[in-house]
Amino acid sequence: MMQRMLHLRPVRALSCNIDGVSVLEFALVLPLFMTLGMYGAEIAWLNAASLEVSQVAVSMADNASRIGQTDNSGVTPTISSSDVESVLTGALEEGGTINLEDNGRVILSSLEGHPVTGKQYVHWQQCKGKGKQQSAHGKADITGGLLSSVLDGLSLGGKTIKAPSGGAVMVAEVWYEYKGLFGTLFVDGIVLHEEAAVIARDDRSIDNGLTGNSSKNGC
Repeated sequence: MMQRMLHLRPVRALSCNIDGVSVLEFALVLPLFMTLGMYGAEIAWLNAASLEVSQVAVSMADNASRIGQTDNSGVTPTISSSDVESVLTGALEEGGTINLEDNGRVILSSLEGHPVTGKQYVHWQQCKGKGKQQSAHGKADITGGLLSSVLDGLSLGGKTIKAPSGGAVMVAEVWYEYKGLFGTLFVDGIVLHEEAAVIARDDRSIDNGLTGNSSKNGC
């Protein structure tokens, strides 16, 4: 009996020893806290990227709507491909913090009412960026054919957008392929898509579409 008690004495002493308990507990919970922290950082960066994409879309549509405002020639201005090039380039530069040019695409479309049929159609469309995405509203249809997907207006944010008679609506789309902070550990294959639309603020000569080399940034 005495020998058995001698054998149990070290076990009892160990059970009463609290040295290093905090270190052991910390070691046990550290992986959980690290995982939660990394996941929180991932979600925060995803939300920041989504906000940036949304702001770029709004800014691009607004800038496009102002094209021609500085024309003081007295003649209704036309919109050139170089004007649109400036707007697209500005949008990519604005999205530089998320590397929008390499990981996404910006698309600008001119929604107009056909002068003959009165139906809505995309008169011209320009794209820029290394992404391969296409507009969610279809490609430009310079003839205003009845096969257009926006004949009765363009659906945006649950509302139907229509261009006024003789005017145009600048529709901006921004696509962005989100790259996770920790690779594919928490997210994989997320593509952000934001849109904005603003009516052209001044009179424009829209009958002939874009002037200049519109094929440079063709979609």
